Amino acid sequence: MNAIIPRYEFRAFAQNYGLVENKIRSLSPCERYRESREIYILSADNKENNTKIRDDRMDIKVLEKRKQGLELWSPRMKGDFPMDVETMSDEVFPALGVASHQLNRSSYSLEQFLNEVIQNHRDLSAAQVSKYRFGFTVNGCITEIAQLLVNGAAIRTVAVESEDPEAVLQTKEILGLCEYENTSYPLAIKRIIGMEPLPVWYT
Repeated sequence: MNAIIPRYEFRAFAQNYGLVENKIRSLSPCERYRESREIYILSADNKENNTKIRDDRMDIKVLEKRKQGLELWSPRMKGDFPMDVETMSDEVFPALGVASHQLNRSSYSLEQFLNEVIQNHRDLSAAQVSKYRFGFTVNGCITEIAQLLVNGAAIRTVAVESEDPEAVLQTKEILGLCEYENTSYPLAIKRIIGMEPLPVWYT
């Protein structure tokens, strides 16, 4: 099995990326296209983990470090539904940074987890996210343009990733992304649903 090598990431969110998107498409053909429906589990107090569910599978990533304005995320856990309470108590709730909710079942389906656990926990929320992702390679970096629907709200994101942080910084400059804030999916979604305030420059 090949080891997963974490990549440094720069990601920005905006309503439109006209000039940036034109630049990306001028430098690389679209190499891949993917659609997905995902559920993000958001914690009011935790900013170090990214927890989402896709195809009845939970995927948790942890923020290992920040370097020169970039973020390095690494896998922490993958778990399938139905999910047993031991995994939820030992892995999921600690990753979300909240106290374990009262669990009355030995295992939970995805629907039970969302309806009985997340909805009844005061510090947790779930957001439905539809992604339409277009992948490119620019300056040796994985580069992505994505159209998103976050609980029905439309927004776009552009991302640049590489194991080499200097390559990401160079690509940011090439694409004209230096004026944008590096924003993770959890933070962006929290802002959209009102769980986090908008940045000062936006208000």
